Amino acid sequence: MNICVIGTGYVGLVTGSCLSDSGNNVTCLDIDHEKINLLKEGKVGIYEPGLENIVLRNYKAKRLRFTTDYKKAIEGSTIIFLAVSTPPKIDGSANLEYIKKASKELAKHINDYKVIVTKSTVPVGTTHLIKKIITEITDVEIDVASNPEFLKEGSAVNDFMFPDRIVIGVESKKSEQILRDLYEPFMRKEDRIVFVDIKSSEVSKYASNSMLATRISFMNEIANLCEEVGADIGNVRKIMSRDKRIGKEFLYPGLGYGGSCFPKDIKALIEVGKSNNINMDLCSSVDKVNIDQREIFFNKIKSYFKSLKGLNFAIWGLSFKPNTDDIREAPSIDIVKNLLENGAKISVTDPAAINNFKDLFGDKIQYFENNFDVLNGANCLIINTEWSVYRQPDFNVIKQRMEDYVIFDGRNLYNPKKLKELGFYYSNVGYSPKDE
Repeated sequence: MNICVIGTGYVGLVTGSCLSDSGNNVTCLDIDHEKINLLKEGKVGIYEPGLENIVLRNYKAKRLRFTTDYKKAIEGSTIIFLAVSTPPKIDGSANLEYIKKASKELAKHINDYKVIVTKSTVPVGTTHLIKKIITEITDVEIDVASNPEFLKEGSAVNDFMFPDRIVIGVESKKSEQILRDLYEPFMRKEDRIVFVDIKSSEVSKYASNSMLATRISFMNEIANLCEEVGADIGNVRKIMSRDKRIGKEFLYPGLGYGGSCFPKDIKALIEVGKSNNINMDLCSSVDKVNIDQREIFFNKIKSYFKSLKGLNFAIWGLSFKPNTDDIREAPSIDIVKNLLENGAKISVTDPAAINNFKDLFGDKIQYFENNFDVLNGANCLIINTEWSVYRQPDFNVIKQRMEDYVIFDGRNLYNPKKLKELGFYYSNVGYSPKDE
């Protein structure tokens, strides 16, 4: 099939490259000339395992193209994916400016039947708004559809190739068949396509992400309770996970969720509720718990040291989760800001996100590539991200490098009893060192 993907950000590039890898001819369109030129040079610019290889392979095979020309991209395509950014406004609602502009521009070049598919995360009713915008400009037959992405940063290519489900909201049998044919190569073992009405499809993305965010905030509240009463959140989690109704996923406490999806989507869902006279009280609480969790963790550090002025803090992990360089809404940002405001000296390391952190903090902090070099003279080690490289460090080397043997672990990577035996003061989330 001939496909156009408008937007070459995270979602657009993963979508376009993966669809081209199944044999489709895909044109990725973006108004950012610099970005398109870099993609033509083979510079992906996004840290995502496997993405660069799949982009280069299909670009070389001429199944994947990049352009800034709407006319060239639209006229030759049957399916057009809208994958432009929908950033949050100040009130948390989704900003639809870019998706409206893209809809108006593509409408000028529709020369025959097209299926316009919303891939961006949008409030309910947006896909029908897109159709209204387009049909006011052209009378050529079109169908619109909603096909939300459920990609996880760090495993997006695998998620696209081997999806749990593919949700598609359609308005006609014609568009349903076209999109079924498009995704058929991804359904070899099991048909996981769920066809629904468009509005249900739109709501499903916000609902799914908000449900996962709810589990995270709930576990963080339970972890905080465990600390106060002397229980072990690790044991509580194991017991909960044995209940098949609860399951094992998203039961790990920590510093809360971050990234480009959960914080944005739950706030947007709250605003969608407000605009429809529905109080999203649970979602509001989930959001508040997530914000508070970072402050709670920092206050434990501050309480232990009393004064942070002049102390040296080493930080392992800057990205909001492992296997990505994304620091959007990352807990590390709040931790570093609080440390700086209290006069602390900070050294940081991360396998992928150092450059993004430099853009944000510049020379206010020090940056290290090596996990152990960052520890030299440190009064405390803070762990913000559960990268695999941090899971089994040599604690003897850590003790040789650090001034004081203090670890505040925001991701519960280590065994508290073992760390105490090694001579560390160790504090994590949901386990109180005072009870040892």
